[in-house]
Amino acid sequence: MRMSQLSRTRFARLALAVGTAAILILTVSAAPKPAAPATTVLEYKMPAGRALTYQGKSEEAQVMEIQGQSMETHTTGTNTFTFKAKGPKDKNLLLGVSLDDVAVTVTSSAQGDMSPDMSSVKGKSFDMVLSPLGSEVDVSGAEAISYSMAGETRNLGSAFKTFFPDLAGKPVKIGDTWPSSSSVEEKTGSMDIKVDLQNVNTLQGFETVDGMECARISSDVTGTITGTGNQGGMDLTFSGTSKGKDIWYFAVKEGIYVKGNSESTTQLSIDVPAAGMSIPATQTSKSEVKLTSH
Repeated sequence: MRMSQLSRTRFARLALAVGTAAILILTVSAAPKPAAPATTVLEYKMPAGRALTYQGKSEEAQVMEIQGQSMETHTTGTNTFTFKAKGPKDKNLLLGVSLDDVAVTVTSSAQGDMSPDMSSVKGKSFDMVLSPLGSEVDVSGAEAISYSMAGETRNLGSAFKTFFPDLAGKPVKIGDTWPSSSSVEEKTGSMDIKVDLQNVNTLQGFETVDGMECARISSDVTGTITGTGNQGGMDLTFSGTSKGKDIWYFAVKEGIYVKGNSESTTQLSIDVPAAGMSIPATQTSKSEVKLTSH
């Protein structure tokens, strides 16, 4: 089968399937740094009844080179959602999540506006389980909330699987580092893509943000992407690597995630064995998040 049989429309959909849409927002100016304690224990604290509202935004650009022609896809997202503590669940924290507002805009050089209708998602709610160190133990409720994008059914699981940063699980002082990792799998009708991330987190210092003493943490992020798919009867194989940087703030006394931003670049290869070719793709993304009510 010749490559010419793969239409630009199909690859526009493919670009969406490969893309990792982030959700987040930020901007709070930091006050002068308070005196640093010798060591600090960081832990999520969510007493029953506590409600945290976050606003977020994200931007992503993807460029694919197909037989010498460049195809670009741009994705932007904004959202507002609230986590409400429902009390302990075993040794973890049970949170009720409400999706107050969600909007996604997608434009493609091949197809123009490909934005999904997110109206069915707005106002939905689900429960999730969070560990005191930031591990998302159960996000099956988010996975049950679906929407359609470019003819493919997707869910919100990946958006919440890595929302809360992971903490050290031990007392830390300025300059200390700790590793963390996460894995997200995105499945649609024709694609199955997995992203594995490795973080090296460093406590850089302390700043006062919105009246709260916060630990400032920098995370160097590396990742690998693997996956398979099928477009137009042709099997596809995905492989790639990513590299990025996160800066985030955690309120020490309150035990809550306050704000963060991230930037990353991903290099992908999409192999099409039947056509005897490999399609390179580059993604750049940035996202921001901000706690607006607590």
